[in-house]
Amino acid sequence: MCNASNLALGAVLGQRFGVGKPMHVIAYASQTMDPAQSNYTTIEKELLAIVFALDKFRSYLLGSKIIIFSNHAALRFLLKKPDAKPRLIRWMLLLQEFDIEIRDKKSVGYYVADHLSRIERESEPIPTRDEFPNEQLCTSQRLHHVMPNTTFGMILTYGDFAVIKCIPEAKINSLLQLCHATPGCGHYGSTQTARKVLDCGLYWPTIFKDAYQFISTCAKCQKSGMAITRRNEMPQQAILFCEVFDVWGIDFMGPFPVSNGYSYILLAVDYVSRWVEAIPTKTNDAKVVVDFLKSNIFYRFGVVKALISDQGSHFCNRAMTSLLHKYGVMHRIAIAYHLQTNDQVQVFNREITKTLQKMTKPNRKD
Repeated sequence: MCNASNLALGAVLGQRFGVGKPMHVIAYASQTMDPAQSNYTTIEKELLAIVFALDKFRSYLLGSKIIIFSNHAALRFLLKKPDAKPRLIRWMLLLQEFDIEIRDKKSVGYYVADHLSRIERESEPIPTRDEFPNEQLCTSQRLHHVMPNTTFGMILTYGDFAVIKCIPEAKINSLLQLCHATPGCGHYGSTQTARKVLDCGLYWPTIFKDAYQFISTCAKCQKSGMAITRRNEMPQQAILFCEVFDVWGIDFMGPFPVSNGYSYILLAVDYVSRWVEAIPTKTNDAKVVVDFLKSNIFYRFGVVKALISDQGSHFCNRAMTSLLHKYGVMHRIAIAYHLQTNDQVQVFNREITKTLQKMTKPNRKD
């Protein structure tokens, strides 16, 4: 269940074991909104509450059928809106990762999520009490006397009495072993292992130091050279192996001020060797591109395997398609407004532009 107000967002994660069975609550979540989020419309706040809940409970919800109860039935139609704002489009892309179904639920029986969405952040935090009753001091002293070799963890306060959750020093290595080397943990680094311990609700002052020392003695981590981090994870896409002059990127520069009848520069870059081929052109049409590929690329460096270009009409046309199909060249089209797809060409475009700015005369007539 998700709900939003003008102050905060609220969510309740529950599980139902059958049709008609009562829902068992697993977790509660609440978050206050910043000034920018407070200016959202009511329907956007409700959708923000759903995005917040899915991100908060992501590890529980992935791969499962999710039913979201909300008191705004218009959310179901907002997700199908074709001309949405960029912010809503980003949220809808996040929601596509989950198998969700949004159902309308009236405010009756919606008290918990409604209450969580109305928890307001206090303007002044409650001051810390440095003193505590003598009975509590005696309790802590007796506990430390009974367990002298104890690393103290989270302190949970109930009224005037404090219950201390303790971890014996002899159990620290066993706990780190559980959060580091079990099949679900994956031998991650010291920081990630310490975070898993903190997620279990446990803490001690030297937790990060102990995690680092423990992992430095892990045989499997040392054998592999380092602890597995995000940098060492399996790539999302297969690595492309190619030889020199196999993959080229091509693009037009200009129009520039006319010089000797030329106003454009046609640029091609080899992705492996970074070799650049550039010629001045009078127009930027398909005939110029076809002649350039035949005389400057195919004739000198051989037939390429792949060619990367943007979606310009001088690259996407019938003449180019027939030429590339004849020689068996794979044509890759760059994504619109995403220059990183053809990044090598964009880098050399900037370099050539800077060079021309420095070498031309102030009147720019040469």
